[in-house]
Amino acid sequence: MVSIVLFVATLIFGFASGGAKNWITLGPISIQPSEFIKIPFIFFIASFYTNYNKYKKKAFGKYYLSIGIYIFILMFFIQKELGTALIFFGTMILTQFVYERDRKLIFVNLILVILGAILAYFLFSHIRVRVETWMDPWSVIDDKGYQITQSLFALASGGLFGTGIGLGRPDYIPVAESDFIFPAICEEYGIFMGIAVVLLFLILVYRAIKVSLQQENKFYSILAFCIGVLFALQTLIILGGVLKLIPLTGVTLPFISAGGSSMVSGFILLAILQYCGQNLENGDENEKEKR
Repeated sequence: MVSIVLFVATLIFGFASGGAKNWITLGPISIQPSEFIKIPFIFFIASFYTNYNKYKKKAFGKYYLSIGIYIFILMFFIQKELGTALIFFGTMILTQFVYERDRKLIFVNLILVILGAILAYFLFSHIRVRVETWMDPWSVIDDKGYQITQSLFALASGGLFGTGIGLGRPDYIPVAESDFIFPAICEEYGIFMGIAVVLLFLILVYRAIKVSLQQENKFYSILAFCIGVLFALQTLIILGGVLKLIPLTGVTLPFISAGGSSMVSGFILLAILQYCGQNLENGDENEKEKR
């Protein structure tokens, strides 16, 4: 319910940025509600699979999770916030791969997302621009491809050890403080620092998966797994975009990109993960369920 309220508020009072209507202004500050929707989203998944045996006894009960998440994705579709929609869908698919007993449902969801991606390409002009600049940014380097080509130039000029602190030119990259913070880091600190940043995210995801495996309480276990998957997908999507491995999306690099909403929601997720890790318990044998 909280998520629906945030979605509706964004549609009514929000304003567009980068092709997506996903920001709300509250006095002197702007917030991105989609960042905070991640929190009830992971609780929704954990609650569903914790009570899976109860839901599957109801009519269409095993489809409740897919239906609920497609409502989330539809809302993002209306807002043209497809980067976050991709994170939500990827989290759902990976969670289903681990916990879902009906394997056919995974393939159905994959087919639906492919059809949705094709539909988004024809409906939204900014998606077509991002695909065009992904495939051949050099042909439009003076216009649409300027941002991604400057990102590649920054990565190349930094080399292994970087140009030095304050000696790079991140101002050449539009929105370098947010979407393209990673190339700016690699330019001044070098590829080695970029690898170190990636390794830090790997450690974070590894820790989340480890908590999930050690946690005997099924709800906390699934919650930790969802947090790890969410951070992993968000990092992969934005790094893949700035490195021109996939079409660029407007998501942030967790804990590094400028953005108060992303930072706050990220630390809330970290706090939840910390709580899951502190509450490792053996539990009563009667309360344990097969994962």
